[in-house]
Amino acid sequence: MAAVDKMAAKVELSVSCANLLDKDLGSNSDPLCVLLQSSGGDKWTELGRTEQLKNTSNPSFSQRFRLDYRFETVQNLKLGVYDIDNSTSDLKDDDYLGGVEITLGQIVSSKTVTKPLQLKKDKPAGKGTITITAEEIRDNRAITLEVAAKNLENKDTFGKSDSFLELFKKGVDGKWQLVHRTEVVKDNLNPNWKKFTVPLQILCGGDLERPLKVDCSDYDDNGAHDLIGSFTTKVSELKKATNNSPVQFDCINPEKQKKKSYKNSGVVIVKSCELTSQYTFLDYVMGGCQINFTVGIDFTSSNGDPHTPNSLHYMSPDGLNQYLHALWSVGQVVQDYDTDKLFPAFGFGAKLPPDYQAPHYEFALNFNPSNPYCRGVQGIFDAYRAVLPQLRLSEPTNLSPIINHVASIAASAAQTNAATQYFVLLILTDGEITDFDQTRDAIVKASRLPMSIIIVGVGPAEFKAMELLDGDDGVLKSTAGEAVARDIVQFVPYKKFKDGPQALAQAVLAEVPNQLVSYFKVKGLDPPKVAPKY
Repeated sequence: MAAVDKMAAKVELSVSCANLLDKDLGSNSDPLCVLLQSSGGDKWTELGRTEQLKNTSNPSFSQRFRLDYRFETVQNLKLGVYDIDNSTSDLKDDDYLGGVEITLGQIVSSKTVTKPLQLKKDKPAGKGTITITAEEIRDNRAITLEVAAKNLENKDTFGKSDSFLELFKKGVDGKWQLVHRTEVVKDNLNPNWKKFTVPLQILCGGDLERPLKVDCSDYDDNGAHDLIGSFTTKVSELKKATNNSPVQFDCINPEKQKKKSYKNSGVVIVKSCELTSQYTFLDYVMGGCQINFTVGIDFTSSNGDPHTPNSLHYMSPDGLNQYLHALWSVGQVVQDYDTDKLFPAFGFGAKLPPDYQAPHYEFALNFNPSNPYCRGVQGIFDAYRAVLPQLRLSEPTNLSPIINHVASIAASAAQTNAATQYFVLLILTDGEITDFDQTRDAIVKASRLPMSIIIVGVGPAEFKAMELLDGDDGVLKSTAGEAVARDIVQFVPYKKFKDGPQALAQAVLAEVPNQLVSYFKVKGLDPPKVAPKY
């Protein structure tokens, strides 16, 4: 089945301030708040302004900011508060009361954020603070339909009709827009289609009285499908269908309607119609679900001697290499969704001091196995740079130990039976995987847990094994033949994005929101804090 429309997530920000500086003699300031978004480098684009409030140091602005939200990118925002003393729109003529720079990810992950206002870096604007609250603007209702038909007209000379349904909504221009297509039921004049769910926003724009049209057709391989019949309805009529009282519609073919004896070309039966809530990634994150970020870095000898410029671990004059570039691109997005900013980081495939004996399949990047946490992405950077000169790159390249490590933590979280924890494992590797069978077994096991795996291939390799682990081209199976419960692996070669770190983050993180939602949906777990269901 296919939904044709796609909805962009939109977020609305409301702003209030406290203890603003007074710039007016004999009265409080007349504040206004401006929202800007980074457009690259030092450039900022104004997205909007609130109304101006008179004579207050503690404004609550009614004018809200609405903007698109994208999980896979860092959306840098700047909010500035000004005391408006004239009628011009040029803020250079007005007194600056302070501002704050923040990412949209930080706001939505906390839902409400209070920050001290700054006149400039490290210079507070007195005791002034700004509070920003985020709310997703979306009708999260969905409609679930169970539909059948009986006595459909046979359109095939040999055999019976291969029927399917197409649902259309009426656009503002009066034309019908396809919103959903069912599967084809082969060779059957009394078909039962699989139960399907369509977001209400897609189906009818949230308007239960909006006209809908349903076409029933006979499928043809060449695309020249034969219309069996149609009918019009609306969601308010479909809602009347229950298991005990289905709703029936005559399937009418306009060409045959001209005949006086014509009654219908069959009957479509809506057996049940249920209006439910369909939760989004933002529902879970803003409801309190934490995303836990873990990093695994490949220190095997196939990366080359770190002291030589040809090594993937070689530190260039700017203090970076492909591993650190990839880590920064992905990490700076994910870190906004973890409140304590403490990330476990591990290496694998190296021999460690002081004895440099057997290679370690997994070791704490900070050499502290009881506390492998690094503070933020910068903390992982610091640990990497400190440990690299002390390692001896070795082999083998085993990915299963770190996958199983994170999976064991995710399994413990899953036992709480609540949508409060989700785990993202970022593996940075040059692709020379040794334990392929054990790794696919680990992935199949992890696919039943609140967990996603991101693999970034560093270096010039072809990464054939990694592409097999990514479920996009087929269903991954364990050595015992067990298929993954859901697609949780996203693999991207760094070489395709080495000149565009933001594009790399978008490529590897684009699937995470759907993976998170799909897990909690299968488990029947609502966001931690949500409004009552419809």
